[in-house]
Amino acid sequence: MSKNIYILGTHLSHDGSACLIKNGKIVAAIEKERITRRKHDGGNDSAAIQYCLNAEGISIYDLDLVVQNANFEKETLSISNYMGKRVFPNDYNVPVVTISHHLAHAYSAIGTCPFDACNVMVIDGAGSPYDQCDDLAGAAIPNLDTIINSSQSFLCEKNSFYRFDGKLTPIYKEFSPFNHTIPQKAVNMPTIVHSIGGVYQAVSQYCFGNVDDTGKLMGLAPYGRKGAMNIPVFELRDGTIYNTLDWRNSLTQPFVTYEDFKANFQYYADIARWIQDETEKAVLYLFNERQKMSPHQNWCYAGGVALNAVANQRILAETDVKNLYIQPAAGDNGIAIGCAYYGWLEVLKKERVPHTGYSNFGVTYPINIVADDGIKVYHRPDWVEDTARLLANGAVIAWFYRGCEFGPRALGFRSILADPRKPGVKAFINREIKLREDFRPFAPAVPREDCTKYFKYDWDSPYMILVNPVKPEWREQLSNVVHLNETSRVQTVTQDSNPAFYNLLKEFEKHSGISILLNTSLNRRGMPIIETPEQALEFFKESPIDYLVFENYIVSKK
Repeated sequence: MSKNIYILGTHLSHDGSACLIKNGKIVAAIEKERITRRKHDGGNDSAAIQYCLNAEGISIYDLDLVVQNANFEKETLSISNYMGKRVFPNDYNVPVVTISHHLAHAYSAIGTCPFDACNVMVIDGAGSPYDQCDDLAGAAIPNLDTIINSSQSFLCEKNSFYRFDGKLTPIYKEFSPFNHTIPQKAVNMPTIVHSIGGVYQAVSQYCFGNVDDTGKLMGLAPYGRKGAMNIPVFELRDGTIYNTLDWRNSLTQPFVTYEDFKANFQYYADIARWIQDETEKAVLYLFNERQKMSPHQNWCYAGGVALNAVANQRILAETDVKNLYIQPAAGDNGIAIGCAYYGWLEVLKKERVPHTGYSNFGVTYPINIVADDGIKVYHRPDWVEDTARLLANGAVIAWFYRGCEFGPRALGFRSILADPRKPGVKAFINREIKLREDFRPFAPAVPREDCTKYFKYDWDSPYMILVNPVKPEWREQLSNVVHLNETSRVQTVTQDSNPAFYNLLKEFEKHSGISILLNTSLNRRGMPIIETPEQALEFFKESPIDYLVFENYIVSKK
């Protein structure tokens, strides 16, 4: 028998993660925050790496290649130490390759996409500095002379465009100076000046006091009034994007307290609507301009901006892009996946192995839940049917099934579920379980074949990062999963992708007449998604969830 080939990919900056590939297929991947229980945790990668090794039952010496990335630190990244001792011994002699940021994003998309050939777009807040990029050869770079001769030595990637046809070819890359080149304002660019993701992060900081709450900005935007703010944010010309910066002068009331935010809700909602509209305009401009450079019907998309589900819907609806694959862990947590695939495809020159489409790369834990003074535990062979019946009767349920999802969305492996028709259930889950703002929306999960029964477009949306307009006849009945803009961030479910969750949707239809469930992540505000059965049980005991469902077990409170 031939020896198995193992490649480890690891990302060490914020949103740290590790990914293990065996013979071209992902066998384990984890975000560090799931282990340490600290949101967006990064730095030392030992815990994430050991998780992957343990999942496969191998040691660090069984690896054939390590590929790594840390933002802005390509040349100085030590294999033995990074914010503490790493798992690699001092005498480690397995090849280690360090790659640049957008290149890793791109490989995370092409490694997992369903296409043999496609265009690849990467848009985020900031990538690697120009002199650390591995993907410059052959790419058109606007203002290249200025970049090379600039006294600003720290210019970083803001968006990158590639063609993939068995080999990744860079076509166009934009760079931007760091924010120390501009005057400070109430709104500060977090890293580089001229990036779409950077603007979105900056305004998130302004509205919520937290640069990590960009998803909330998209949820707040539909409450804003179109045209209430009407100042251009981006200058779109010659195929490139520039931050005008003048718009920052109009923002003089940054977030102070949540009470202040609530008192001035409409003001912040108007800003969110404005920035969301400007972001969509800029993203559409980039896709249309790049399509002119290299026309193709298949596109892959990664980088933090690719998590903007509303902009993603407009790409499909309003451009010549026919098939859009969005990497489910499009942010920096997906960098480790890209590193691993770069090792397989580019370093080892192996054939690309088709990806299954699954995104639950976590460990499957044994379930050993014992009744105590606070809970009852029922062994139920028909647990899926029983759960469907409980949901149809109005219960809110925590659903724990096999290995956890990789990425920011709960896809039916670590979920909180409810009947979307139940009056007030959105407000109840936001207020009492998630402990978050009441404007935050929830997503519907639906069998793939039923998508057009409820929604306008017949789109695959397995990773819950694409909105779809709800058909008028369903808006009232599904109001708990329909946002103010009359769209939903849909998850389409297939029998292959998650058989238990798919069967639950079908069983729920038998009891309720609809095949849709409200689906949100099994956690509360500020908490990473639940990883282990013990964490799920602890969360269940301290929250007003009615039932906790494991495979073959249903847990209730006494």
